[in-house]
Amino acid sequence: MNSAFFFGSRAQVRGQKLIVGLGNPGEPYRRTRHNVGARAVEALARRSGVALKNDRFLKSFWACASISGQKSCLAFPQTFMNLSGEAVVLFLKKKKISVKDLLVVSDDASLPLGDLRVRAGGSSGGHNGLQSVIERLGTDEFGRLRLGIGSPPAGFRGDLADYVLERFAAAEEMIVKGMLESALEAMETWLTQGTEACMNIFNRRDKQKD
Repeated sequence: MNSAFFFGSRAQVRGQKLIVGLGNPGEPYRRTRHNVGARAVEALARRSGVALKNDRFLKSFWACASISGQKSCLAFPQTFMNLSGEAVVLFLKKKKISVKDLLVVSDDASLPLGDLRVRAGGSSGGHNGLQSVIERLGTDEFGRLRLGIGSPPAGFRGDLADYVLERFAAAEEMIVKGMLESALEAMETWLTQGTEACMNIFNRRDKQKD
């Protein structure tokens, strides 16, 4: 896909930003590890006093509002995870938002449960949702907020796909709650200060915990 539209279109709305939380649609998936990115965006919508509405054309639940003084859109694709890029492309085109003003929030099994990392770009790391976004945009140069869900425990019967579709244990949910609070701070920082500042603050904070 030609990404020139996103980087070069004069019709783009200056300053408007988009945060996309990845996950699978439907109540059975809502509390699974794979949906923690979507949960983070839903939490930001609640904090901001906006309701995400379903739009079949945009294949997303979404809302736009001023968040921390920044004109912002929030979206949770209603495609399944491996087709997330379809919804992201539709939204960027419809709202005329640049890829440079996109943050994708996703789970990451390579990070310990409760940790988070901010990145300015890079590979998908094997995450099907991120891979779909990269392929449909034709670029990997967009912001990421990765939320640690931990790796499968020793003796886990199944593969990674089985693991990410499991729900968090009750004890883990307490850690997830704290991580989502940090994710809210990170998303608001990204909106107001950008990716580099967000990386400096939150990646350093996690290193200090080690």
